[in-house]
Amino acid sequence: MLNFYKRHVEEVLLPFWSRALDHRNGGVFTCFNNAGDRLISTDKYTWSQGRFLWLWSRLARMTAEGKLPGEPEPYHEHLHKTALFLDEHVFLDNGNCAFLLTENGDKKESIPGQGFDTSFYADCFVAIGMGEYAGLMQDRGRLDKALAVYKRIRDRLDRGDIRSEPYPVPDGYRAQSVPMIMLNVSQGLAEVAETLDHPESGRLLDHSIAYMRDIMDNFCLDDHHLVEMLPEDSSETGTLLYRHLNPGHAIECMWFVMHTARRTGYTGYLEKAAMVMERAARLGWDPVHGGLLRFADCEGGEPKGERGGSAYEKLITGSWDLKLWWPHSEALYASLLAGNTPLHERFRDYTFSVFPNPDKTVGEWIQIRDRLGKPVEKVAALPVKDPFHILRNMLLIIDHLS
Repeated sequence: MLNFYKRHVEEVLLPFWSRALDHRNGGVFTCFNNAGDRLISTDKYTWSQGRFLWLWSRLARMTAEGKLPGEPEPYHEHLHKTALFLDEHVFLDNGNCAFLLTENGDKKESIPGQGFDTSFYADCFVAIGMGEYAGLMQDRGRLDKALAVYKRIRDRLDRGDIRSEPYPVPDGYRAQSVPMIMLNVSQGLAEVAETLDHPESGRLLDHSIAYMRDIMDNFCLDDHHLVEMLPEDSSETGTLLYRHLNPGHAIECMWFVMHTARRTGYTGYLEKAAMVMERAARLGWDPVHGGLLRFADCEGGEPKGERGGSAYEKLITGSWDLKLWWPHSEALYASLLAGNTPLHERFRDYTFSVFPNPDKTVGEWIQIRDRLGKPVEKVAALPVKDPFHILRNMLLIIDHLS
């Protein structure tokens, strides 16, 4: 199994993304069509650039450790350019991160007239990337920059001063995705801070525990359904927003929980997380064509419930039966981490028979598929072909099995 995933990284994923590097400015080009054979735009979503910084840092570490072939120096060279590109261009005067940049780093509105800082998720991924890079380089000053971004995110959340494109939270609801991403940010920064013996290490670990508990105690129901949108009015339990299941999100979130639970001794959450993950995998599985549906009802099948007119509801109803790349890559790692070999094999058989690009000269995956598994040219979140989920989970699997 280890050799299988190593070969996939070396032969299918890395050749594509190595060709997509911006050697002049730093960072990576991601605005490809779904097939990956045509670059549509050289714009750079900082959401993806922060993720790329994490990926290339992890690749550099794993080559240095001998877990992957090659030398770490080429990764270091491009990481330096990417970190400098973000330092010089991503930050606004108020300290927030711009959501979209041009190839050269000029700030650009992703939604005309809406300003530059339209999504706090961009800030989260910049913090994640900077933190991983700081750990690789053993650079406390770089970690302090990442922590400054993190602190500003927390301050904005406390004030309710955030925007979350491309997934605006409907009025009257609290989104599980907020503590979920903050768990991922805080646990990653806590790990780096510990290795650098940084004084914020303990505080960051406490934060990750608090985010984990919020998810498992407030968003996770007794039947192990992970609620994506929690209504402020407890009587609103018949709505589409409350009933729907995002299988990929639930599965991904549970390995975040497993990481922090194992590190902090919350053994009860480990068992609970495994059951949440297994439930999402079961109810999200398409019994006719196989694979994970993008959205499902809390009882399985097409999402049901009372509907309003929010953009998020239109997203659910308009794309629930798509088969997307990222939930399947998340399921591969989460099932392995939970020790569920039959589930892992089920996802591995489907994923690698459907998603990898049959055109070996292009490589990577054709990431967006219809219910039958056929390629479809649609935008799933951002108009990008993002390397993060597939490559991150392959690297985590290799780390886990090594």
